[in-house]
Amino acid sequence: MSVQIPSAKAGGASLEVSDKVFGREFNEPLVHQLVVAYLAAGRSGTKRQKTRSEVSGGGAKPWKQKGSGRARAGTTRSPVWRTGGVTFAARPRSYEQKLNKKMYRAAMRSIYSELLRQGRIMIIDNPAPAEPKTKLLIGKLGELGFAKGLIIVDEVDRNLVLAARNIPNVEVCEAAKVNPIALVGSETVVITAEAAKKVEGALL
Repeated sequence: MSVQIPSAKAGGASLEVSDKVFGREFNEPLVHQLVVAYLAAGRSGTKRQKTRSEVSGGGAKPWKQKGSGRARAGTTRSPVWRTGGVTFAARPRSYEQKLNKKMYRAAMRSIYSELLRQGRIMIIDNPAPAEPKTKLLIGKLGELGFAKGLIIVDEVDRNLVLAARNIPNVEVCEAAKVNPIALVGSETVVITAEAAKKVEGALL
């Protein structure tokens, strides 16, 4: 059994693909888990603060224990003092969440299937212009009725990347490097036939 990805060009031939990749039911909890894990993996987690034992100074008792009329104090590095240490100091940590390959592939299949169901994914010919000029690419995309979204290609073409980088809300990506955030957040996704087959092979 197979499904058809329509062509972005009027009268163009559609592409037949496996329903195991582009015909799955939408699994919202799994897709949410994938998106959260992807965003969490992008966090640096390098924040660090000093505790009272790491702040410099504070070796001597600031004043005698009794008779001064002030609160007793044993060090100027106490967290209640200005320039003192932090009570629960932040430490470098990893925000990475475990998501095995089987879950990742299932979530990506679910995203592609939902895009196709909503009519947000279409097949295009090679969109790379003859020269790295934004005007040429805008003309080609205009013929397809594509204004903003994600362009997925088999291999990134230098002319395409240079021409697309000045167009707002248009992103170019290789099929092997597509991330779930770009897919979910794109209004329209256009993909070449070669890239669609590569995606299909990777997710089967």
